[in-house]
Amino acid sequence: MATSVGRQCLRLLRGIEPWRSSLLHCENTAVSHFLHSLRKLPVRGFYTNARRVHTAPARTLSLLRPLPVLLVTGGGYAGYRQYEKYRERELEKLGLEIPPKLAGHWEVALYKSVPTRLLSRAWGRLNQVELPHWLRRPVYSLYIWTFGVNMKEAAVEDLHHYRNLSEFFRRKLKPQARPVCGLHSVISPSDGKILNFGQVKNCEVEQVKGVTYSLESFLGPRTSTDDLPFPPATPCGSFRNQLVTREGNELYHCVIYLAPGDYHCFHSPTDWTVSHRRHFPGSLMSVNPGMARWIKELFCHNERVVLTGDWKHGFFSLTAVGATNVGSIRIYFDRDLHTNSPRYSKGSYNDFSFVTHANKEGIPMRKGEHLGEFNLGSTIVLIFEAPKDFNFKLKAGQKIRFGEALGSL
Repeated sequence: MATSVGRQCLRLLRGIEPWRSSLLHCENTAVSHFLHSLRKLPVRGFYTNARRVHTAPARTLSLLRPLPVLLVTGGGYAGYRQYEKYRERELEKLGLEIPPKLAGHWEVALYKSVPTRLLSRAWGRLNQVELPHWLRRPVYSLYIWTFGVNMKEAAVEDLHHYRNLSEFFRRKLKPQARPVCGLHSVISPSDGKILNFGQVKNCEVEQVKGVTYSLESFLGPRTSTDDLPFPPATPCGSFRNQLVTREGNELYHCVIYLAPGDYHCFHSPTDWTVSHRRHFPGSLMSVNPGMARWIKELFCHNERVVLTGDWKHGFFSLTAVGATNVGSIRIYFDRDLHTNSPRYSKGSYNDFSFVTHANKEGIPMRKGEHLGEFNLGSTIVLIFEAPKDFNFKLKAGQKIRFGEALGSL
């Protein structure tokens, strides 16, 4: 068996050589074509006081066809990348782990320089444009076909009912479409795909296997010693230990990715009380699983809304992470929250406490109760305290729906 697996691995690794050779051949062909075009240019000469200068008429520059060069090199590179992805999938099927290839600092900086916040605001305004009645069915049908949306679960199946894309994205479900599991203490707050879950160790949380982000960077520092449920800036071990309020408990996490075709609302994952909200304006990079494997601390770069409070076992938090074209994060009971706003700068955060003199407890939430919504797909991160015998009922990569069990004692 081992010999057979080894032979398959060697076959896959050797298979990349023809692709590399093909890519080099394509690049050499493109360069040769470019140089040949240069030789065909008619050249004129004239003298200056210093030296003879050669020029070419502007009309002949059209012979320098850069488009074929870009197409050949770009197509070759895209083909090479697709083969690499195919090879990784095949190696995963054989049970072999593939270490993630992380982006360099310059690549992350280059990506963050793209005006994704501005583009997302423009996309949000486009979503608000009312579509003509005759155009609604073809537009929504194309989206349904592209992303595999199940409209039989929608409270309103008639596509003409949705006046714009925003209403269609935020469609409600039939009451019986998502039964809430009553046997388990924590349920999935949304539809999506499980990217990772488990215990938080060494103050590092895994966004996908092998790629982590800092717990303190994600939740942010404490700025008040009385009102906020965060520990002050301390060494890593102390930060984690102060989140865990009860002896014998551990800190757990779960990351759920919502694809564009998923149900975009999210709900309360358990019975708990929300006491504080922290809003981090930030970038709006894509959060799909491929990007999560490529960019370390992706969730710390992106705009997010962190809700924190307590449940029966201690600390509990739910974080809604924004993404490209998902600058709008709405929390139903928080009318003061405005995400992807130009008045907020990256690198800052805004705190709001739900604990007041009139309400010293916060906002009580029941398991399965409506909590908020995205305008498109994005990510939900749960970080919570629980006893050591808490068990997840999950597998990494599995699809899950709102109301299904995440874990229990």
